[in-house]
Amino acid sequence: MMKYSSNPPEDLLASLPRQEGILQPYCYQYQGFWHGPVGLKELIHCQNHFLARKNDIFLVTAPKSGTTWLKAVIYALINREACHPQDPHHPLLTQTPHQLVPFLQYVEASCYDSVCNSLDDSGTRIFGSHIPTVSLPESIWMEEGAKIVYMSRDIKDTFVSLFHFANKIDSRPSPISLEKAFDLFCRGSSPSGAVWDQILGYWKESLDKPDKVLFMRYEEMQNEPLVQLRRLALFLGKPFSQEEENSGVPHQIINLCSFNTLSNLEANKKGNILRVLRNDSFFRSGVVGDWKNHLTLEMASKLDQITEEKFSGSGLSMTT
Repeated sequence: MMKYSSNPPEDLLASLPRQEGILQPYCYQYQGFWHGPVGLKELIHCQNHFLARKNDIFLVTAPKSGTTWLKAVIYALINREACHPQDPHHPLLTQTPHQLVPFLQYVEASCYDSVCNSLDDSGTRIFGSHIPTVSLPESIWMEEGAKIVYMSRDIKDTFVSLFHFANKIDSRPSPISLEKAFDLFCRGSSPSGAVWDQILGYWKESLDKPDKVLFMRYEEMQNEPLVQLRRLALFLGKPFSQEEENSGVPHQIINLCSFNTLSNLEANKKGNILRVLRNDSFFRSGVVGDWKNHLTLEMASKLDQITEEKFSGSGLSMTT
């Protein structure tokens, strides 16, 4: 893996393939995926300095594929003994999921060891990320006890959500049209994209390393949240006891982390994360199949065709 001793110099950026981005004016291709200039610098810094620990949990998604929701769910799940999901002072009621579960590549190297988002003495660190498999810090793959949870989402809904998100943030000098964003997305020029390649990478790792990587689907989490929550808890070594089941703890976690609950909290309505991202920009609809309200039949067909071609022979199906 090609790595650099510090943030990439301008001559490195100049040497990389560059094209227009959906979220930013330009993005650069690094290790086969597209990244904005700031995100790329942070990624390379992370590759060079981050060391995984045995209890670490990494939740990974393509942007706009349920990241905020999954952060909340895993945080509530891991901390349910120290902080009951019905506690009126639960951290998720006053802080955003992104405050409680930071994005790995945006944590300063000097702060890695001080990340503490488990409320017990386990030392578990929970990080979010959009990083493709080939670009994750090597120590994450080498540390046997570290776990990766990947959640995919129907490509059409992912694109629609990304398009709306792009026009809510401050990193674009002007709005981007649906048609322009669609063209860039199809060419793979989306953050940490092409999204198909990212999904396929984690799908294959989940087949090769089922104890290391759990592959989840946004739609299944929506349709059968309790089944998927129990599956997630078992994978993370935190299965629900019979007593917890009888007292309704799984239901309470789902309710605490629901779109309606999180989107109506004051903490998620005001303020910014990473300077250019408003907290309320992370909540739009969360509805499965919302693409039908925004895409033409031709657009939907093209995305389905690319998806079918990309995933052919992998055993993975993503269209809904």
